[in-house]
Amino acid sequence: MKVLVLANFGMGLYNFRKELLEELIKQNHEVFISLPNDEYVPKLIDIGCEFVNTPLERRGTNPLTDLKLLFNYLKIIKRIKPDIVLTYTIKPNVYGGMACSVTKTPYISNITGLGTSIENQGLIQKVTLMLYRLGLKKSESVFFQNKTNQKFFINHKIAINNSRLIPGSGVNLEKHRYEEYPSSDTVRFLFIGRIMKAKGINELLEAAQHVKREYPNVQFELIGGCEEDYVEKLDELERQNIIKYHGQQADVHSFIKKSHATILPSYHEGLANVLLESASTGRPVLASNVSGCIETYEDGVTGFGFKVRNVESLITAIQKFLTLSPEQRKAMGNAGRKKVENEFDRKIVINAYLKEINNIVNKENNDDSIREIS
Repeated sequence: MKVLVLANFGMGLYNFRKELLEELIKQNHEVFISLPNDEYVPKLIDIGCEFVNTPLERRGTNPLTDLKLLFNYLKIIKRIKPDIVLTYTIKPNVYGGMACSVTKTPYISNITGLGTSIENQGLIQKVTLMLYRLGLKKSESVFFQNKTNQKFFINHKIAINNSRLIPGSGVNLEKHRYEEYPSSDTVRFLFIGRIMKAKGINELLEAAQHVKREYPNVQFELIGGCEEDYVEKLDELERQNIIKYHGQQADVHSFIKKSHATILPSYHEGLANVLLESASTGRPVLASNVSGCIETYEDGVTGFGFKVRNVESLITAIQKFLTLSPEQRKAMGNAGRKKVENEFDRKIVINAYLKEINNIVNKENNDDSIREIS
C-alpha cells in the first residue's frame, strides 16, 4: 500500500510521527512524505521514507501561494496515486484535504491545534473555518488532540460524524525516559517552544524579571526558534542574567534532564508535546489552564496551573513551586511520569492510526467487491 503524508516541516514529523512512519514501513507499505526540505528530511529518508519536496509557507496568508500549494498537492497525488493520505497541521489539512477530495483519495486529518487564525475572532477566523469545511468535508476520519477543539469544530458544523479523540501525539517513553531529579541549588525553569506571543512569551519574560529579583538562585532557560521580533529583548534579559536563551535545539531531552520544571504559558495548544515529554522525564510542569495544556497535568499533583495571559497568576505558580521541598518536587515529577505512562504512551496513537487505516482499506476492498459483483 502507498501512504502519502502531508506535513509543514520536518522537525514535527520526525519528533512526533517517526514511530508511526517506522511501523508503516515495517508493515511493507511505501511511505511518501510531502513537505519543505529541511535538516530533518535526511533523517526521515534514513528510516525509509520517500521525500517529495513541497514548498509551503507555514504562516503565510497569500491566497495565490496557497492556491499554488493546492495545485502542487493535486500533482503529487495524481503522480503517486496513494492508497491513503495522512495530513497534519492547518495548510496540509485544508489544501491537502481539498486535493484528496478532488482525486477521490481516502485521507485522515489531524487537528494539532486551532492556531491563531481561529483563536482570534473576526474575518480571518470565518475564512479559516470555511476552508476547514472544504478541506475536512470528505475526510474518512479527523483526529483531535483535545475535547475542546473537537467540540469547537462540531459546534461550527465541521467534522460532525467522523471525529476521533486521541492523546495528542503521545510520548515515546523510551526516548523521553525517566531521569533522576537534579540536586543542584540553582532551580532551573525550562521553556520549550517557538518564541512568539501566542506561546505566552511576553508573560514569561515579565514573570522571570519579577521572580529573579526575589529569588536570585533561579534560572530561566528558553529553547526554540525566534519566530517574532524578540531578539533584542532576549539579548537584553540575557545580559542581565535573567534568562538564558539557547535557540533552536535538536536534543531537548538533555535540557529537560537538567531542569527542575518546565513552564508553558501558551494561549492555545492541540496537546502540548513539551509538557508530555517533560512529565515523561519526571519533571513537574507549570502551564496555563487552557485546552491542550490542562490535559497534561493534575494541579498540585504533577505540577501547577495558572490563568492564561496573566502575569500575576504565572508568578504565583512559580512561587508556589519554589516553596516546595526538593522531595516534594521530585514526587510531583514521579506522579507526572506515571500519568504519562497510563494515558499518553505513543503506542496508543500509533494503534489508533493503524486501526483507522485498516478500516479504510477494508471498506475500499468491500466496495471493490460490490462493484465487481454488480
